[in-house]
Amino acid sequence: MSSANSKNLLTSVQFLKGIGEKRAERLKEVGVETVLDLLYYFPRRYLDRSHITRIKDLREDETVTVVGKVQFFGVKHGKKSRFVLVLFDGTGTLSCIWFHRVQFWAKLFERNETLAISGKVGRFGRDFQILHPDFDRISDAGGQEFLNTGRIIPLYPSSEALGKVGLDSRGFRRVLKQALHAYADNIEETLPQPLLERQELLDLKSAVMNVHFPEERRVLARARIRLKFDELFYLELMLAYRKRSMEVARKGIEFLKVGDRTRALIESLPYELTAAQKKVIREIRDDMKDDSPMNRLIQGDVGSGKTVVALVAMMMALENGYQAALMAPTEILAEQHYFGIRELLEPLNVKIVLLVGGQRKKVREAALQAIQSGEAEIVIGTHALIQEAVEYQRLGLAIIDEQHRFGVMQRVGLQKKGQTPDVLVMTATPIPRTLSLTLYGDLDVSTIDELPPGRKPIKTVWRSNKKRNEIYRFVKERIAQGEQAYVIFPLIEESEKVDLQAAVENYEALKQGLFKECNIGLLHGRMKSGEKEQVMSEFKAGNLHLMVSTTVIEVGVNIPNATVMVVENAERFGLPQLHQLRGRVGRGSKASYCFLVAKYPISQDARTRLETLSATNDGFKIAEVDLRLRGPGEFFGTKQSGMPELRIADLVKDTALLLKARDEAFDLAKGDHEILDLDNASVRVHFFKNYRDKFELSRVG
Repeated sequence: MSSANSKNLLTSVQFLKGIGEKRAERLKEVGVETVLDLLYYFPRRYLDRSHITRIKDLREDETVTVVGKVQFFGVKHGKKSRFVLVLFDGTGTLSCIWFHRVQFWAKLFERNETLAISGKVGRFGRDFQILHPDFDRISDAGGQEFLNTGRIIPLYPSSEALGKVGLDSRGFRRVLKQALHAYADNIEETLPQPLLERQELLDLKSAVMNVHFPEERRVLARARIRLKFDELFYLELMLAYRKRSMEVARKGIEFLKVGDRTRALIESLPYELTAAQKKVIREIRDDMKDDSPMNRLIQGDVGSGKTVVALVAMMMALENGYQAALMAPTEILAEQHYFGIRELLEPLNVKIVLLVGGQRKKVREAALQAIQSGEAEIVIGTHALIQEAVEYQRLGLAIIDEQHRFGVMQRVGLQKKGQTPDVLVMTATPIPRTLSLTLYGDLDVSTIDELPPGRKPIKTVWRSNKKRNEIYRFVKERIAQGEQAYVIFPLIEESEKVDLQAAVENYEALKQGLFKECNIGLLHGRMKSGEKEQVMSEFKAGNLHLMVSTTVIEVGVNIPNATVMVVENAERFGLPQLHQLRGRVGRGSKASYCFLVAKYPISQDARTRLETLSATNDGFKIAEVDLRLRGPGEFFGTKQSGMPELRIADLVKDTALLLKARDEAFDLAKGDHEILDLDNASVRVHFFKNYRDKFELSRVG
C-alpha cells in the first residue's frame, strides 16, 4: 500500500463531511479518531428490510418495508398533536404518524414524492398505520439509494452524547456511507492469499463494505466471519510471537538436581498426592530440567492441591542453589500462603520471608536484607515483591498465584528480578478453553483435574433471608456434633465501610444471640497481620466453633473440620467468588453444606448464579456460565489481565473460528516476521493499537 493511501485511512474523522470538530470529540469518546477507526466501528445488530410489502398485503404486528407516493401530509391537532403522512402504492393507503417534533416533520416532505417506509404495522379502526417509521427518499431519476429502509439495515452502538450530535444509527449510516464511498478503495488486503484460500475468507475490502451495508444475508455472514477471523488471528499472532520470544530470547536455567529435600517434603505430607498432582509435577520437572525458560500455567478447581505442586517446584529450585518467589494478589492471601508453607517446611529448615506493603519498617528492612543476601530461600508477598528496592541474590523460580488478578506487567516485573527465571502461574478460577487459548495462549497449560480421595460433593442450596433462623439452627446442630462453620458477609470496595460495619454488627448479634454458648471468631482485612494469624490459628486448632468473616477467606484456608458455610447477601457475590468461598468447606471426609442466603427481590442474573452454584460443584461448568453471563471482558477484567477488547468476535460463540485463527497464527509465527511490520498495511494499525502495547509489555529479553 502506498504511503498516500495509508495517510488517507488514518485521516481524522473531523475532516469527513458532516462530522466537524464537535462530533469528532464525541466520537473520540468511543475510540473513533480516524477514518480507519470509523470503518471498524461495527454495527451491534441488523434489521432486515430487504423485502418490499404491498399495502394490500399488510398484516398487523408485522415489521415491513413499503414503497409508495406521498398522498397527503399535515399536522392534526387534538388531545395530542401529531404529524400524519399518508402513503399510496397503487394497492392501498398507509398512515405514518409522528407524535414528537411535529413542526419539524411538517417541513420535511413534499406531495407525490416517493418514499420507502419501514416499521411495525398497527391498526387504528380499519386503517393500517405505522408509528414513528424510518424512511428513505427515492429519487425519480431511478437511483434508489436505500440507507434506512429496503435493505438489511445496520444498527450501531450509540449513547446519549452521540445521539445529541446526530450520531444515532441513522447518523452513523449517513457518515459511513460517504466514508466508504471516499475511502473503500484504500482498503488493501492484509493477510496472505494462501491463508485466505485455505480458510475461504472474503477479501478485506468486501468484508468492510458488507458489514456496514450488506448486499444480502449470506454475504453479511461471510463479512462478519472475515472480520472476526482478523481480530482473533492478530490476538493469537501476538501470543505466538510472545511465546516464541520467551523461548529464544535467552537461555534459561537448567534445574538438574532433585535431592533429599524435595523427597523429604513429599514424604512429610499428611496425605498422598493425587495422580493428577503427580502428572503436573512431572510436567514441571521436565520444564525445569530444560534450558528454555519455563512458562507454565497450573489450573485446577478449588481444593485440588495447586499450592503443594508449586511447593515441590520451589524445593527443586532451592536444591539447585536458587531462590523462589511466590506473588499473591492480596496481603491476606500472601499471609495465608506464608503461614501454610512455613508450617509444611519447618521440619526441613527452609528460610521463608514475607514481604507485603503494610509491614513495619524494621520487619521490612530485615526481609529485604535476607532476600538480597540469599538467606531467604523462599520469598512470599504481594506486588511488593517487584518494587525497585527488592533485590534477589539468585531468583530462579517465579510463581504468580491467582494470575487473572494481575496484569501482564506484574508477571514480567517478577521475571525481570532474576536472570530468566522459570515462571509458574497458578489460578484457582477454572478457565474455559476459549479464554485459556487467548489470555494464556503463550503459556503451556497443566490442569489438576482430580480432587483428593474421600472428598464428598458439597450440598449447596439457596434460600430467602426469611429462612435464616432455620439455617442457623442447622449450623448450631452441626457445631454440637463437633464440627465448625463459617458465616460470610460481603465486602466490596464501593461500600467497604458500610459492609465492614454490617459484618461486625452481625458478629456481635450472633455472639449475643443464637450462638452465645459457642466460641466465635471475627476475621476481616482491616485487622493487623498478627490478629488475623491468631484468629486463624484458634479456628484451625478447633478452639473456635464459628468464624464470622468477610471474603478474606476466599482462597487458601484449609480447615478439614469446617463443614458448613452460610453466605449472607449471596446475591451480591460473583459466581467465581461464591465457588471459591464454598471451597473452604468440604475439605475433609465429612458431609459438607453451603447455604446461600439472598435478600429478595433479586435480579435474573443473580438468580442464575445461585441456581448454577446449587446445581453443580464443577468449577469449569461454573466458569462457562459465568463467561456467558459477563462476557470475556468482565470475566477477568480486560484492563488488568492484558486482554484486548474484541469489537466483533465473541469468545463464547466463536470457538471454532478461534481455533482456526490460532493454528494459522502459530504456523505463521514460525517464519514470517513481515506481518508484524506496522507500515506493511495501515489496516493493521487498527489491530496493533489494540494489541501491540500488551505484546511489548510481555516480551522477555
